[in-house]
Amino acid sequence: MADEPSTGSALELDHITQVFHTRRGEVRAVDDVSLRLGRGEVLCLVGQSGSGKSTTAKIASGLLHPTAGDVRFDGYSILSRGRESKKRFKEFRRAVQYVHQDPYASLNPTQDVFSILSAPLRRHRLVSSRSEAKERVAELLSQVGLTPPETFLPKFPHQMSGGQRQRIAVARALTVQPRLIIADEATSMLDVSIRIGLLSMLTELRKNLGVGFLYITHDLAMAKYFGREGNIAVMHHGRIVEYGPTLEVIANPQDDYTKALLEAVPEPDPDLARRKREARLAARAAQQSGVPAA
Repeated sequence: MADEPSTGSALELDHITQVFHTRRGEVRAVDDVSLRLGRGEVLCLVGQSGSGKSTTAKIASGLLHPTAGDVRFDGYSILSRGRESKKRFKEFRRAVQYVHQDPYASLNPTQDVFSILSAPLRRHRLVSSRSEAKERVAELLSQVGLTPPETFLPKFPHQMSGGQRQRIAVARALTVQPRLIIADEATSMLDVSIRIGLLSMLTELRKNLGVGFLYITHDLAMAKYFGREGNIAVMHHGRIVEYGPTLEVIANPQDDYTKALLEAVPEPDPDLARRKREARLAARAAQQSGVPAA
């Protein structure tokens, strides 16, 4: 594969396919997927469990090598071989960080917050002393809304709530000053009120630091909230069935699967829910009869 630059987005997935071999035969987890994500942008990848979202996320982060297709960052393929390509891949792995679904499983239970956040700073030589590391860690904790930071430095993961642990995971991703964060169902294990607070924090980070986000979720309501200024890609059986600006896709879905996801979103207002249901039934009846709905 030629290591030639291309113009366009910071992260590009071009015709990605991922096939897994099992006892029952081949499983095509991702089937000819192409996505683009520019600097500082947000892209929400939405679909049910088993649709291929997490596999796509792992390929986008360089954790999984696709069966076919290419992954480019800043126009250069991260799948190419050679000394120069290895150097670019190392830069890519620092520029693209991953936030996992379960913050308790992704944090070392034997380390306190300071140790968790200072390790990548020392590894990448971003600090030269313990005092500088402590200052930088305190700054990171403030950025993710954990204040006063001094109270969190000596804590271990089990001493914090799920929302606080996930904020630590985000802070760890920020230690190496990434340009893109891949959040794989990063709010699904949190209470709804905690989810909104975390997504608001991620939105502020995107605006203040210029960090782009690939946000993986099965929750269309969360995708609408977080990705309202970006794009959304709806994934079903390993394929992208709908793609476009988030608000446009949600307001006027074209694919039946996207429509089904929207219908599954709970509506807290019973009167509004009834009107929406009646409108859907009228639209279906009109479609079946060939007469435009009133």
